[in-house]
This record gives sequence, structure tokens and C-alpha cells, in this order.
Amino acid sequence: MSSSQPEDLAPEPGAAPSEDGLTELLIGLLKLCSLIGDPMKVGVCDPVGASTNEVKVVMALAGEGPLAGHDLVHITAMSAMNVSRAIAGAKARGWVEDFNDPENRRRRPVRLTSAGEGAYRQMQPMLHDVAQSLLGKLTVRQRREMGHLTDLVLRRIAEWNAAQPQDHSGDQAGS
Repeated sequence: MSSSQPEDLAPEPGAAPSEDGLTELLIGLLKLCSLIGDPMKVGVCDPVGASTNEVKVVMALAGEGPLAGHDLVHITAMSAMNVSRAIAGAKARGWVEDFNDPENRRRRPVRLTSAGEGAYRQMQPMLHDVAQSLLGKLTVRQRREMGHLTDLVLRRIAEWNAAQPQDHSGDQAGS
């Protein structure tokens, strides 16, 4: 970056990948997304005896309330097949049950059972331990900045997805 351009300004449009660092940053984010699953599996999923996908579904339902399969596909970024399997696994554990949506009888949401809420509460200290291990050495300012940047990138992903042609192949879990 040239000394005439302040560090907090975007690079010139059309800058070479090695100049703007975007490609390298994207690759770093891809690596982060790939590798962060292992601490979650070892620190949270294995101790509760659940798959990573089952834990993702439980966390989504705990945060959002009853959701249909296609909502879970969107929120968890899992395939419809993996969401269906995770729902089935969570149902077998007694963590999830079907829920009738009185406003839309065609919609087939699921929700956490009291056992599922208990499992989620059990996961909380484990989630905190993983967070402490991975993020605990960040300063308060770095945590705030990372949270802000994470939200910003998630919004950009949502905007990018909305701009893409929709796939109407019918590959939706429990619509």
C-alpha cells in the first residue's frame, strides 16, 4: 500500500489481488471456517454425544424459536439433507419435536423440547470454554472489532446470496 493512501481507506478499484489483500483475506477466512469446527466438535459436540450438525440445529432453535427445515438450511448453511438428518438425530435424543404453526398449516417447523433446552444449557459452559480458548487473548477492542467485522461480512454474504439466481430444485428440508 502506498504511503499516500491512509490505511483505513479501500484500495483503488481494479487493484491487483496481491495489492489489496482481499484474496488472501478470503483464503484466511475459508481456513478459519474449516478449522473452527474441530474445537467445537471436541469441546462441545463430543461431550454431549451429538453431531456437529445436531448441535447447530439446537443452537439455531434456541436462538430463533421454532423453525422449518428450510429456515434451518438458511441459518446453519447446511444442506437440506444434513438438516433433515440433524433434526432426526435431535428428535431421537428427545431434544426436538414437531410444532404446528397455527398461522401456516403447510409449514412444518420443529422446536426444542424441555430436554433440548436442558441440553442447550448444558452446552453453554462448554461453548464458553471453546470461546475462551480461541478468543480469550483478544483485547476488548479486538473482540468488539471482530464482532463488528463478522456482522459486516455476514450482511455482505446475505446480500450476495440475495443477488444470486434462485435454485428452485425443491431441495428443501421440511418446508
